[in-house]
Amino acid sequence: MIDSHCHLDLLASKVDLRTSLERATAAGLTRIMAPSINLQSWEALQALSEQYSSLLPIDTAIGLHPYFLTDSNQDNTASTTDIHEQAIYDNLEQLKAAAATLHPSVKAVGETGIDGHINVPLTLQKEVLHAHLKLADTVSLPVILHHRKSHHLLLEAFKQAKYQGVGVVHAFSGSVEAAKAYIERGFYLGIGGTITYERAHKTRDTLKYLLEHHFDKILLETDAPDMPMYGRQGAPNESQYLSDVVNVMHELFAISPKQTTSVTTENYFRLFKIAKY
Repeated sequence: MIDSHCHLDLLASKVDLRTSLERATAAGLTRIMAPSINLQSWEALQALSEQYSSLLPIDTAIGLHPYFLTDSNQDNTASTTDIHEQAIYDNLEQLKAAAATLHPSVKAVGETGIDGHINVPLTLQKEVLHAHLKLADTVSLPVILHHRKSHHLLLEAFKQAKYQGVGVVHAFSGSVEAAKAYIERGFYLGIGGTITYERAHKTRDTLKYLLEHHFDKILLETDAPDMPMYGRQGAPNESQYLSDVVNVMHELFAISPKQTTSVTTENYFRLFKIAKY
């Protein structure tokens, strides 16, 4: 199994990371993608990929998450807002520099995207996303996208940026129609802990459609340490629990764990252009 979305640096602040990774490999994990949230994050993740390479391969992505485009400690004066936005633009320049000399672990650009529920101006989120899409095209890497109430804005951004590449929509929980729109653009869809909850009727219905028609566009993920699996609320999520997603897929759709693991592993290698040997 491959966890296509795990924030290892954030997980490290909640559990002993070596122990967690050992539990993950014992549970059958063979690889992890660790997307970043800010400049400090991508530097930390690259170091972790080197530190734990003996346990399992850790791929990384470089990006600026929309959640972290704001500073909760700043006041609301125009001058401090201007200063903070300038810092974001400076980080985008550093992102470009990092992409020019890619660390060997970097296989994607992200996590980036648009979130309709946070106190970050949509104009700024769109501008930052546009920069990520342009960069991804330049360096021929896929993007890892965050969404919340923003499918229409993401699809619009692809057109505005004239984005030619592909990527994955992380933690996808949209409709069949939204899934089709992304797949038509060549995107993959990340499936995680949401489907372990009985109330997730829409996501389960969409997954049923995907398994029947686009199994080759599905990735597995945990979003650790967030998005806990059903029955594991109140504790940090970990990559070892990815099997919960696989088991629910088996229970709901009679897809064998072996088939799910095999297909999604092939999908991961294809999207991120990783040689299996």
